[in-house]
Amino acid sequence: MKKDFLTLRDLTGDEILALIERAIEIKKGGRKLERRFEGKVLGLMFVKASTRTRVSFQTAMFRLGGSTIFMTGTDTQISRNEPVKDTARVLSRYLDILAVRTYRQEELEEMANWASIPVINALTDKYHPCQILSDLMTVKEKIGRLDNFKAAWIGDGNNVANSWINAASMLGFELVLACPDGYRPDEGVLDAAGPNVKVVREPVEAAEGADVINTDVWASMGQEKEAEQRKIVFKDYRVTASLVGRAGPGAVVMHCLPAHRGEEIEEDVLEGPHSVVFDQAENKMHLHQALLETLLLGATE
Repeated sequence: MKKDFLTLRDLTGDEILALIERAIEIKKGGRKLERRFEGKVLGLMFVKASTRTRVSFQTAMFRLGGSTIFMTGTDTQISRNEPVKDTARVLSRYLDILAVRTYRQEELEEMANWASIPVINALTDKYHPCQILSDLMTVKEKIGRLDNFKAAWIGDGNNVANSWINAASMLGFELVLACPDGYRPDEGVLDAAGPNVKVVREPVEAAEGADVINTDVWASMGQEKEAEQRKIVFKDYRVTASLVGRAGPGAVVMHCLPAHRGEEIEEDVLEGPHSVVFDQAENKMHLHQALLETLLLGATE
């Protein structure tokens, strides 16, 4: 029976932890993974540009023995107003699993509703659940636990922040987000969060005693026209060495990349001893292997 992965809430807390443990096991095994999905095909329908998500999914599927077909927004007839439901049903007859990277969460949900194969959210404007799974994998590797820790988010309350809120609500760790007025996370996502999630104005308050400091670009894809205004709004929401100094001992700094050095994060911090951003990026590949494995096996049961 097929299972979609459109938000973290499509999984249980135990399923999240099991996926992360499997990804760590895969990483430790290197290239010894059984290529059990020979003949299976992953479709990648990416309306938004990507480096890490695209290449990590392609490599993950290859290492599982399968292959991929990549489609940009203009490669499908959706760009010529074909209904999403028609594309979903046709692709389901060609592919075994589909990852979609697009703007509207509603379009992704419609795709999943009509597809008879598993559909994965590879990023929408509202959520980026795959990113958070690999982030949590990195946290487990670096600080050794996924409970009883404090994570700080500095900057825009964007899709990555929304998915971090979901993760904190499900796993119970403390999450404090420092966001300017008007740039808070989605209010519906916040309303569903537990008391362990808090939004504040001051980055120092979020970073104080944190085990993890996380940030992202000030202007995400689709917000390019707002970039100059956002530089003004977010000028005090920068991960600096001073801010990291307010965190707990052994704190790690995360960024999902690409990073704008000198804006949301200082060069010395990104390249410094607290940074785990490149481990974080690598872990997308291992986590995607675990996710594809789980969804493909589930679809055949």
